[in-house]
Amino acid sequence: MSTDALITLSVVILMVIALITEIYAPDLILFVTLTVLLLAGVITPKEAVAGFSNTGMLTVAILFVVAYAAQSSGILDVFSNRVMGNGKGLRRSLLRMMAPVYLLSAFLNNTPIVAMFTPAVRDWATRHGFSPSKFLIPLSYASIFGGACTLIGTSTNLVVDGLLQTTVHRSLGMFDLAWVGVPCAASGILYLVFHGYRVLPDNRDLADKMQEDCKKYLSDLVVQEGSPIVGRTIEQAGLRNLNGLFLFKIVRDDEVISPVRPTEMLCARDQLFFTGLIESLVELQKMPGLTSGHDGSHYDELCSRDRSKITEAVVSRSFPTLGKTIRESNFRGRYDAVVLAVHRHGERIHSQIGHIVLQPGDTLLLLTGDDFFKRWGRSRDFYLISNVHELTAVNRKKVILSTLALVGMVLFAALGVMNIFQAACLSASLLLLSKCITIVEARRSIELNVLIVIACALGISTALQKTGAAEYIASQIIDLVKNFGPVGLLAAIYFLTTLFTEVITNNAAAALVFPVGIAAAQQIGADPLPFAIAIAIAASASFATPFGYQTNLIVYGPGQYRFKDFLRIGLPLNLIFMGIALIFIPLHWNL
Repeated sequence: MSTDALITLSVVILMVIALITEIYAPDLILFVTLTVLLLAGVITPKEAVAGFSNTGMLTVAILFVVAYAAQSSGILDVFSNRVMGNGKGLRRSLLRMMAPVYLLSAFLNNTPIVAMFTPAVRDWATRHGFSPSKFLIPLSYASIFGGACTLIGTSTNLVVDGLLQTTVHRSLGMFDLAWVGVPCAASGILYLVFHGYRVLPDNRDLADKMQEDCKKYLSDLVVQEGSPIVGRTIEQAGLRNLNGLFLFKIVRDDEVISPVRPTEMLCARDQLFFTGLIESLVELQKMPGLTSGHDGSHYDELCSRDRSKITEAVVSRSFPTLGKTIRESNFRGRYDAVVLAVHRHGERIHSQIGHIVLQPGDTLLLLTGDDFFKRWGRSRDFYLISNVHELTAVNRKKVILSTLALVGMVLFAALGVMNIFQAACLSASLLLLSKCITIVEARRSIELNVLIVIACALGISTALQKTGAAEYIASQIIDLVKNFGPVGLLAAIYFLTTLFTEVITNNAAAALVFPVGIAAAQQIGADPLPFAIAIAIAASASFATPFGYQTNLIVYGPGQYRFKDFLRIGLPLNLIFMGIALIFIPLHWNL
């Protein structure tokens, strides 16, 4: 093995460790890895930036715009609120939910679909006496099933297609993956409807738990007449930088003061609202002139005195200040919202609010204004999962045009009139020219961190292929499974991809395993296309961990799931997908 190959393997191993341990954001880790390979002379500058011009990566970027147009038309919001039926039977309701989510996710970005369905499904389940935790993991999985059935179903498929075009000058058709994806999806739905739901926990709804336990992390004090702090500012009264508590709101007669400035003057009968470590309130109550306010009614009090709302949001991987505390991120100033509590893995973090370092998947309980959803409802920073009882207004023109653009794009690509990149460009252009989506909205719809991961992963994939590292790994795998023939080798490549996608990002997993799979196919004289299909399916089928796929992350907190819940229901599903794929891929492509 050459020196460059040793360098590449060493750097990639360190990258995988960094991704597993999540010491930095995935896009930063992959960018640094690509930079190291560039500076080490393993790849040229042209090879390093080639991923940023790859048609697969660019198609992903354009499809963000197309999907956002459909999302912003309001049709998905209405659809998500009318899909569940009358609640007669858990299995029947599961099927009613999963079928449309599966179909939608085959053609649209599944992240907004799951984000929209989560509050509707949770609210419906609670009303009909079911535990939301019986539905939210199936919701995420159904969206993954759909993504594995078409070329545009997930960005991973487009990454594999882009690599195929670059390496072997072949391309996937719009429905090539359906030969495997549809049987896998059907098996997955049957598994969840007839067995998987029994494995899922029967958890209380997190929203109800938050409301019931509100007095554990919210409290209020009233400033009495004659108190020595009357006429003093918040800072002078010693109510700034409290140990474990945060003063986030003052109610003064009919006036509501939030956020509370350090220079705000205190008046008699002011009602002071605090969040944080309520056990620290004991010391504060010793201050002369302060008495306890309402007992256990803080949740209703907060929402009734002004137009504030209690909102739940799940922190995404795109959150701009991951790794910083809530105070360091200036959360209140940035979003005009107060963090009342943070739940991680279904349990509240018992720490001073300002000192909590947010992580992807954290569920935030926020005190927001009534316009919060308008300003941040489609933000990539977090997924808003509180149910909004007012349905988004449906814009008929946008619905018709966005539907025509999407259907036209699929038909043009499927019939071979143009490739998927050209069809996506045409679709996005029509949506922009018809003003179904503005140029500002188009820019905001693009998830830059996802594109950076894809582009950098493609450059790293080039390094693995160029240096011979991929061939070396492929030869080792071939030696291990040589007694099992081509299907055994396909199984090994599928398993390797599955393992990677559960512990690192799915796009990175596909890009890293792809050169190994193609090298293995070439070494045994097999058609590389079945191996590419296996990698695409395996990279999308992330069921065993909450971190392998973004839709799993969305439902992780709201469902109050544990890591073991995903493992218990997802690991058998991974095996089912693998078994179905290893039957249908060789049958269709004559491996």
